[in-house]
Amino acid sequence: MEMVSFMRRKILKFILQIINGLQLGSIYALVALGYTMVYGIAKLINFAHGDILMVGSYVALFSIPLLNSMGLPVWASVLPAVIFCTILGTLIERLAYKPLRNSPRISALITAIGVSLLLQNLAMKYIGTGARPFPSVFEMEPLHIGELSIIFNIFITIVVTIALTILLQLFMKKTKYGKAMVATSEDATAAKLVGINIDTAISLTFAIGSALAAVGSILYLSSYPQIQPTMGSMLGIKAFVAAVLGGIGIIPGAVLGGFILGIVEALTMAYISTQLRDAFVFGILIVVLLVKPTGLLGKNKREKV
Repeated sequence: MEMVSFMRRKILKFILQIINGLQLGSIYALVALGYTMVYGIAKLINFAHGDILMVGSYVALFSIPLLNSMGLPVWASVLPAVIFCTILGTLIERLAYKPLRNSPRISALITAIGVSLLLQNLAMKYIGTGARPFPSVFEMEPLHIGELSIIFNIFITIVVTIALTILLQLFMKKTKYGKAMVATSEDATAAKLVGINIDTAISLTFAIGSALAAVGSILYLSSYPQIQPTMGSMLGIKAFVAAVLGGIGIIPGAVLGGFILGIVEALTMAYISTQLRDAFVFGILIVVLLVKPTGLLGKNKREKV
């Protein structure tokens, strides 16, 4: 009897760690979607994308007093965060990346790193280097499924990520602008010849990716309620690893990579060591690049010469 009880506790703990991993992976997935969309269309690795999430977190924090005066809940701060980050992402593309569109990729990559450092240092200069607490986002009771007790913010994070992924896929396949973005990602020159505005497609990609990062900021703060200027750095790098793992440039691949990365990280912290979680994440990146550089859902493309 004691053995059965022991095994049940072990199984419940394992299931809870998988759920925790899915919640963490959902945040990685939302940020990875921005990476994969920008790379798929503009062929640019936007290393400033994680810092967009940081900016969205501060915007949400500073908008809370106004929302409280209007009687709105804390989670409504996602709206000003999405609006601000969408505008910021579009401005960054127009001012920093558009002039380098025909330059070598290394120039755009260095610029992306520079934009990342600029956003971090602006936050340090005008907001401060110290961490700031964020109020509780969801005031809901835990969900009880059998013997499992799931915190509501974990449930909502996973559901929102899946819903946004489905909506993004529908947008890309069913709408005029989505089809234009797909055409641009496949062949920008041919898309331009048939009348597609390449600049608009790329700007829209940055806008959507930045909006998703803003949503990710609120979901992240619902579980880790602390903001600091450098919070987007490691989160952005791990999201990039998730995009590469799933197949960068492929939307379902970014989500799959995020979920896998989150589960691996959660299991590593639970059963091995919290200090080794980053080592396992980057170890996965090395293995993927050695075994299948195109990612789990990526396909090798042959170029004619």
